[in-house]
Amino acid sequence: MLSILIPTYNYSVFPLVLELKNQADLLAIPYEVLVLDDASTLFLNENSKIQELEYCYYLKNEMNIGRTATRNFLAQKAKFNILLFLDSDVLPENKSFLSTYGEAFDNLENKAIFGGYKYVSEVPEESHSLRYYYGKSREEKEASIRNRNPYGFVFSGNMLIPKDVFLENNYKKAANLYGLDIIFSHQLYNNKIQVTHIDNAIFHLGLEENEVFFNKSLASVKSRKELLSENKQAAEINSLLRYYQILKKLRLLFFVKTLFKFSERYLKKHIIAKKTNLFYFDLYRLGYICYIK
Repeated sequence: MLSILIPTYNYSVFPLVLELKNQADLLAIPYEVLVLDDASTLFLNENSKIQELEYCYYLKNEMNIGRTATRNFLAQKAKFNILLFLDSDVLPENKSFLSTYGEAFDNLENKAIFGGYKYVSEVPEESHSLRYYYGKSREEKEASIRNRNPYGFVFSGNMLIPKDVFLENNYKKAANLYGLDIIFSHQLYNNKIQVTHIDNAIFHLGLEENEVFFNKSLASVKSRKELLSENKQAAEINSLLRYYQILKKLRLLFFVKTLFKFSERYLKKHIIAKKTNLFYFDLYRLGYICYIK
């Protein structure tokens, strides 16, 4: 019936697995929890205890291959046809997390369901504030809001999807790229897979340091530029690509490149600051996608 799939890297995932097992046991359905460790160096002893839990399995990659390839491997390994993907650094918001998804098990054909993200109310220390404020402002949305632009809120860290739909639409090339949710979203959109959002959130707990998240965001922009910058359909579901294509059509790329070159330090100073300015973050990423080749 249900395969719960969790890629992990240097994170203690045992508490999440234990919570999911407890909820799955109450559903009284066939299930498995597969955790694939992407060559971690931390939390190995704690995570290895997953093997002691019935229907739960802890697998390891010999070398780091990235989250997208790890998810592909997990999907291929899965025993059941309904897949629930979760990031490792999360916890369900409530005890009815799996039962809420269970209501959709019989009506999942050619569909993907996303439960959404939430962030705890306590503001983290300044060194982790960028990821927190970005997530709180841009990702933590009720389903009614996400469903207005369903393909714009495809976050694969909390997703219920049929196995065949996932394998057909997930990025298949062996590349350790970051920020491929937009590629996956475009594939769902292009192949007319229905995307539905529900209020069944997980708390995102593993917040990166500001500089780490900042660099990951730029890597995500680079992935979009390399793979989708000329794709008009992708621009319909992603505002960064849409604005890039508008600037290109108006022949303003050189102007934006020049402006970005002189303003880059100023913008970054206000992005990685005590009071994060997300508008400057948006400007930075727009300038960056125009600047890079």
